[in-house]
Amino acid sequence: MAKRSIPKCVVKDIIIVAVGVLIIWIGLQVAFGTQNPFYVVASGSMIPVLKVYDVLIVSGHEPFEEIEIGDIIVFDRPSDHNRVIVHRVVSIISEDPKTIRTQGDANSGSIPGTDYPITEEEYIGKVAYTLPQVGYVTQLLKPPINYVIIAVVIGIMVAKQVLKKKKEKELTFTDPLDSVSPDTIEELSDIGKIGKDSEYSEHIVKTDVEELDDTDEIEDIAKRNAVEDKFDDIEDAIEDDSKSKKNVKDSN
Repeated sequence: MAKRSIPKCVVKDIIIVAVGVLIIWIGLQVAFGTQNPFYVVASGSMIPVLKVYDVLIVSGHEPFEEIEIGDIIVFDRPSDHNRVIVHRVVSIISEDPKTIRTQGDANSGSIPGTDYPITEEEYIGKVAYTLPQVGYVTQLLKPPINYVIIAVVIGIMVAKQVLKKKKEKELTFTDPLDSVSPDTIEELSDIGKIGKDSEYSEHIVKTDVEELDDTDEIEDIAKRNAVEDKFDDIEDAIEDDSKSKKNVKDSN
């Protein structure tokens, strides 16, 4: 069984989409000054200000030195840096180097190793905008649903190209007469029914009759016989004249 490969045009479209997404992502990184400008709230520690599945747009252009009490910041957990936290700044522990302490609005107090000590090394950025509940969309992008979505998109692109090629082939092998309007076809079908021109037909009939007239044929034969008789008479006269001249010469 022959293997079917993805059409080149589909691969081209996928590359264009991927490059477009990459360009947009790099542009967002430059615009917000952080490697990842978007974060989804995964816990209720900041309720009611931030709820689970809210999307946060984080700006890394806010210098850590300018962070003040009351700001909501995003940072790596200081104890192991393996988790991203979003909490509010509640105090400045030290100014040199600057060290701060945070706390979740829904929490009763700060948690050591999670809320403090936060230095510039852990700092990611300050929350600039919030998109309420948009994070639900991210649930659709988790495996295996994200792979299904990708497969469906690619399938649609392949089907689109296949249908396009099929239509092109049908147009290539279409009978040219199929494009002729019904009125034209009807006119062409009546060609054999066109009436004869009366004057032209009468002339043709007369000409044919004259060519087949026996009287003309007899007249032609008579004229030909008369011409032949004249030639015979001329030949006889020449012969008689030659004989007369010969007899006169012999008598002398």
